[in-house]
Amino acid sequence: MKLAITTIDAFTNSPFSGNPAAICLLDGKLTEQQMQTIAMEMNLSETAFVEKIAEADSFSLRWFTPTVEIDLCGHATLASAFWMEKAGWIKSGQTIRFQTRSGELLVKSDGEWIEMNFPLISTFEKEHPFFENEFFGAKITHSAKLKGNWIFELEDAAAVENCEPDFTLVKNHSEEGIIITAPGKNSFDIYSRYFGPNIGIDEDPVTGFAHCALMDFWYKKTKKSKLKAFQASKRGGELHLEKREDRVIIRGQAVKVLSGEIEF
Repeated sequence: MKLAITTIDAFTNSPFSGNPAAICLLDGKLTEQQMQTIAMEMNLSETAFVEKIAEADSFSLRWFTPTVEIDLCGHATLASAFWMEKAGWIKSGQTIRFQTRSGELLVKSDGEWIEMNFPLISTFEKEHPFFENEFFGAKITHSAKLKGNWIFELEDAAAVENCEPDFTLVKNHSEEGIIITAPGKNSFDIYSRYFGPNIGIDEDPVTGFAHCALMDFWYKKTKKSKLKAFQASKRGGELHLEKREDRVIIRGQAVKVLSGEIEF
């Protein structure tokens, strides 16, 4: 069996930056095990599988890390929408209705940008039982909990950029992972990074779902409903966020870097 597969860099307009996702536009059914095996082979933070839903104006979308299927992924959703338009699956400007483990997600292109309507992820202040005051030498000024993950606010953007975590300790003291964040610099409101060794990703280059929680975290602190965000991984990526009641609008760009076939 042959399957077309494409790699898209998301949350960037330059190849070899942002977050790469492998995208499969399916003409037929794959089993969950086949999807997981393909994701393991691609060995990117996420591989996405898109399938047309018969007799419905919507699409099934599933996301897999190299080790597990996950509930929500921003960059692979953006990459899927980008490639669906380029491949002729949808028309330019069309709103896509994705059916996912996180409910229906609405995505549409807006010129060079793609706009995603995601759920706001609630956070609440809580002190971490292990990382109480510092995170690998960086002072924690505030900490918060969300489902499966933690947020640690550090003193400044430099502390986020320079952090060198021990991934074994992160793995042992988190369910899924840890988000670090700080007020931004230059034109950005916030900086962040995400470490998720328990889901097969030591560091995710740019993380859409994390910003669904970061929007809640920073809104509670600043009351700003619009944020320009930068994820300060080695590859780096830019996201524009807007809180609309219990939803987050995430805007980003994408670029194709590779197309091919996988045989199995």
